[in-house]
Order: sequence, then C-alpha cells, then structure tokens
Amino acid sequence: MASSTPAGPDGPVPAPPPVRAPAAPHGRHRLRSAAAAVLIVLAVLLTPLAVVAAWTESEITDPDRYVATMAPLADDPAVQAAVTDRVTAAIVERLPVESLVSDLAPGGAPLLDALLQRLGSALGSGVTGLVHDGVQRLVQSDAFPAIWDDLNRSAHAAVDRALTGKGGGAVEIRDDTVTLDLAPVIDRVKQALVADGVVAADRIPEIHTSYVLVKSDQVDDVRTLVRLLSLSGYWAAVLAAACAVGGVLAAVRRRRAAVAAALGTAAAAGLLGLGLTAFRAVYLDRLPAGVDQDAAAAVYDTLVRYLRDAVRLVLVLGLLVALGAWLSGAGRSATAVRGLWRAGLGGVRTAAGRMGLRLGPVGRFVHRFKAWLCWAAVGAAVLVLLLWNHPTALVAVRLGVALLAVLAVVELLDDPGAPAGPAKEVGA
Repeated sequence: MASSTPAGPDGPVPAPPPVRAPAAPHGRHRLRSAAAAVLIVLAVLLTPLAVVAAWTESEITDPDRYVATMAPLADDPAVQAAVTDRVTAAIVERLPVESLVSDLAPGGAPLLDALLQRLGSALGSGVTGLVHDGVQRLVQSDAFPAIWDDLNRSAHAAVDRALTGKGGGAVEIRDDTVTLDLAPVIDRVKQALVADGVVAADRIPEIHTSYVLVKSDQVDDVRTLVRLLSLSGYWAAVLAAACAVGGVLAAVRRRRAAVAAALGTAAAAGLLGLGLTAFRAVYLDRLPAGVDQDAAAAVYDTLVRYLRDAVRLVLVLGLLVALGAWLSGAGRSATAVRGLWRAGLGGVRTAAGRMGLRLGPVGRFVHRFKAWLCWAAVGAAVLVLLLWNHPTALVAVRLGVALLAVLAVVELLDDPGAPAGPAKEVGA
C-alpha cells in the first residue's frame, strides 16, 4: 500500500499535529466561581440582619434619633386618647374628693357628709369628667409634643438600660410588657387642674403610672435579640458589604456577579419589609382584649418607620446597582441602550456645534479622560451617600438622577476634535 505521507525534496514531510479541542475550564476558575457564589449568598443572607442591626444601634445610641422616632405619637389621636384615659384614671384614683367638696362647700362637716351621701356615684362621675377634660386639653394642646419629647429624651437612657437588661428608669420591661412612666405628664395635669380652680389637685401625691408601649409574650425573646443586634451594630452591614464586594471580585464574570449580588440584596431587603408587615398583623392579633388596637398599631408603625426607610433604601440601591452593572455590560440589549444614549446626546452635541458651540481643548480633555471622569462621578455619588446622615430611598433616587445628569454632561462634552490628516496642497 502506498504511503499517504507527502514526500519532499529531503524526504517525507511529517504530518501536522492533530488539532486539539479547547481545554476544559481550569479548576481554578471553578474554585473562583464557587467562592464567589458562597460570598454572594452570605451577603444576601446577612442583608436583613445588617439592616435591623444598624437600625437598632441607631435607636439605642442616638437620643435625637429615638426622640424623632417617638415624636409622631404625640399627635396620634389613638395614643392621645389612651394617654388621656390612663392619666385620668390615675389622678381620679388618688384625688381627695372630700377636700374637693370641702373647698366647694366650706360650711362644715355635716354639709360635707350630706353631700357625699346624696351625690354618691354622680360626684365621682363629675370629678372624673372634670379631670378628663383637663387632661384632654393638655394632651391635645400645642404644649404636649414638647412634653412628650422631653419625656422620651429623659427616658432614652432608661430604654438603653431596659433593652440591655439592666432595668430601671422611666422605661421598664417587666414580664411581657414594655411600659412608659407618665409621671411627668400627670404632674403637668395637676398643675393645670390647680390653675383651673381645682385646689384639691395640689394635694395629690406623686403618681407613677405606666403607659403600655408593647405587650407580647415574646418580649423576653425580643430583648435577647436586641442585645445581640446592639452588639453587632454596624459591623453586620460592613460584613455584608465586604462579602458582596469579595464575591464580585472573586467571580470570573464580575459584571454578572455584580448584578446577581445587587438583585439578591434587594430581594432580601424586600423580604424583610414583607416580614415587618406580616409581623404587624400577628402582633396585633395576639394583643390582650384590654389593649387599644389603634394605639398599639400606631406605636408599632412609629417604632419601625425608620426601619422601613432603611429597607426601602437597600431595595432601591440594589436595583440601581444592578441596573448600572447591566447597562455597562456587553449584552445586546445593554449595547443597544448605550447606543441610543450616545446617539441622542451626540445629536444634541452636533446641533450645538451647528449653532456655533466649539468645545476645543475641553472636549479633547474629556474625550481623553472620559472613563476616569465617569468613575469619579460614581465614586462621588457613593461618598455622598455614605456621608449622608440617615439616607432614605428618596435620597438614593435623587443621587442616581444627579449621577445620570453628570454622566450626560460628560457625554456631551466628549469631543475628540478633528482628526489630523495630510495637509492639502495649494491649488489641489
């Protein structure tokens, strides 16, 4: 059989080496992908814990934040009604009715005894109505929010002690109830009653009565959880962010990993928001029959309103980061969107040039350092967000819009100038 190997002048020519199939992905890439997946999952799982821990730390360590959280309750009708009833009952229970009647009828003991026997329950109802009206006027007046703020500001240290288990102070946790001592409010009501002519109110001793903030059989469990959260503080958020950044850097396809991490973080924040809503319904359903549902709902909504703001912030940030990472990718849709963006702004730049606008050195500078300018704008937006005191979702949206405007200005100023070409000969 004839050899199929071609012959050359110096002998047979060796056959070319066989074409090998592309090598399988290196094991190191698989290891990087697995590590990136683990870090991103950890970041997603830590997100709800980080949000709640940061909120808890803020409420405990910042008196102004705590007072601002509790301030809206002073204007809530349900809370005003509950405080009015509680203070009225405490004052009437200790109001010396005999002294009140003797002030009204100073003729002597026989007349006093006759009045007490004949009036009976009617006198008690009248006194209760008188005190109730005085308390209600104070609670619904413009002075009550300031009293409420002062009460909560002085109680803030006690809240810290109560939540960390040290106890004592104006706010206490006993068994399954979190209560607020209304003694300062009662003292102001006593002064108002004396000013209205009820001299006997001045003889009321110092009264310490409690307004129930939270009543649940899970209070002890919540207190333990609050201790753990206050210990973690903002470190949980730092750890979650570090896991997300580490997962993106470790990934083989970093842009895709960034989208996944951002969407996962946003989804975790959304689930936390749904959990707060679900827990609200469960908490209100388990309240004892004697607790005002409207007042309890107002207290719950007020206590978690900044937590809800934090949830919305993380949700919006996650969506914005995911959108930015997707738009910067090489996918067909992202490329098309970027093309429309550049075409639109390029048309504006061309129209401005026809009107006489010349960018000159500015346009060439922007064209040369365009990438650096864009990343500087992104870094500035992130820095402003980090330095913002208690940012909200609206702040994040406004920063996103501002960043978009800055990037649009950079795109408008991007002008490479006329390309340099061979000089034309005169007369050519």
